[in-house]
Amino acid sequence: MTTSPTARKPLISGNWKMHHNHFEALQLVQKLSYLLTAEDHDAVDVSVHPPFTDLRTVQTYFISEKEPIPIALGAQHCHHEDKGAFTGEVSAAMLAKLEVAYVIAGHSERRELFGETDEQVNAKVRAILKAGMTPILCCGETLEERDADGTDAKVTGQVEAGLAGVSADQVGGLVIAYEPIWAIGTGRTASSEDAQTVCALVRSVVAAVAGTEAAASVRIQYGGSVKPTNAAELMAQPDIDGALVGGASLEADDFARIVQYRL
Repeated sequence: MTTSPTARKPLISGNWKMHHNHFEALQLVQKLSYLLTAEDHDAVDVSVHPPFTDLRTVQTYFISEKEPIPIALGAQHCHHEDKGAFTGEVSAAMLAKLEVAYVIAGHSERRELFGETDEQVNAKVRAILKAGMTPILCCGETLEERDADGTDAKVTGQVEAGLAGVSADQVGGLVIAYEPIWAIGTGRTASSEDAQTVCALVRSVVAAVAGTEAAASVRIQYGGSVKPTNAAELMAQPDIDGALVGGASLEADDFARIVQYRL
């Protein structure tokens, strides 16, 4: 299933991972806010996802200027319970109090390095929605799975599991990020045609799970070594509605150029 992207405003998200202390975070968002214009914000939604220790600093900057900064605050992870004896964890309810708008759920690094299961990711998706925020549900295959022609099965299974128990209306308003694991931080990028093929698959899975209206409105990002030099080609694909950017989001100039891909 492929649909026209005209009604879906692109979302470009910067996932900082475990980079930048709160001083560095403030410097980055200050510079980014100067680089992006009103025309950029009219054309593209933007979110930044700092480490937990930076969230309050970035949130305060966004709301303390004379004009609120139209960049959405995002988080990289949360626990699915509202509270409890979970040392080191942060709940979705806590993030919502910081005016976080988007929370990444099921990033491959959380799945691969920390053993998060499809069931845990689904619990987080539902917790994020319950707290009034938007999940960015991640999916993607390893190089071994890709070489064994397992991409479709892996991505389909992750999307179906991640959306379990989520209403069609909620599905239509969330974000799904396709990130081929073999392209994250490696410098390798799926061709725009390959990325489009899998993003179209994701949309067809959403249609099967939640209906065609949800599939037409859900935003699907591509992630995996997105750079200023390849952003425009990726974003030209009909089923790619944004990007989840890793390393290139750590420098304001590079990230701004990705946001301004249309120029």
